[in-house]
Amino acid sequence: MMTVKMPETTFDRARQSLIEQCEPHVIATVIRTVGLTAAKPGAKAILNHEGTIIEGWIGGGCVRSALTKAALTALAEGAPQVISIAPAEALAEKNIAPGSEIEGVRYAKNGCPSKGSLEIFVEPVLPMPELQIYGASPVAQALARLAPQFAWMVQLPSHEGAPPQVGSGPQRMIVVATQGKDDLAALKAALATPAQHIGFVASRKKWAALSAKLAEAGFSADDLARVQAPAGLAIDAVTPDEIALSILAQLTQIRRRKHRTGVDHV
Repeated sequence: MMTVKMPETTFDRARQSLIEQCEPHVIATVIRTVGLTAAKPGAKAILNHEGTIIEGWIGGGCVRSALTKAALTALAEGAPQVISIAPAEALAEKNIAPGSEIEGVRYAKNGCPSKGSLEIFVEPVLPMPELQIYGASPVAQALARLAPQFAWMVQLPSHEGAPPQVGSGPQRMIVVATQGKDDLAALKAALATPAQHIGFVASRKKWAALSAKLAEAGFSADDLARVQAPAGLAIDAVTPDEIALSILAQLTQIRRRKHRTGVDHV
């Protein structure tokens, strides 16, 4: 049987471009309408990280404010949103105030003369969080092998310079697993980045000695407080794989403090 390939649309190209650039964005889809509305069920739009529509169409200016707010909330919380935009009188009939959230649906007022109502599903698409691993130790190798299974985008940059930038979206965390080979240089490089978390695979005694050297090199107490040493949760890990597992457990814990499950990661 011949396979028919659907033609690529500008919507498809715009979304693919955002994915390739690791840029967070939102897909908004009209799922229900009542009365006269410009957009109909199935209408879609792509919004960038600022909540601006960059492709597609989902209605006129009457829905833009509510949609932008929902998009920014979805990106900030890492969770889908459902918004219902209706005329003031329709909301009043249901005794619902604009801005209210009831059973997972957030309500907003539609001030357009058409007096139609519509519901929009707002889905955040977040780049996979980035894990940069410094070093080539057995723990570093185990971590690089295990992390992709938990939806981490693994980067193995040279610790001699700052890590490369990968778009503006990824959560970036660093694990220094040099384990005796250029530890100080790797820590200096890690501290020079805006990483959300820096884990150092070492004993507390070793970290105490190296942190003193970092302080002498001009790093502040706030800088040094960014480093978690030893890296990982305390699970009595011994082998490289167990240590890597403890580190991934801690990174997952940090990651999920803000972003809940059910989010599309690309």
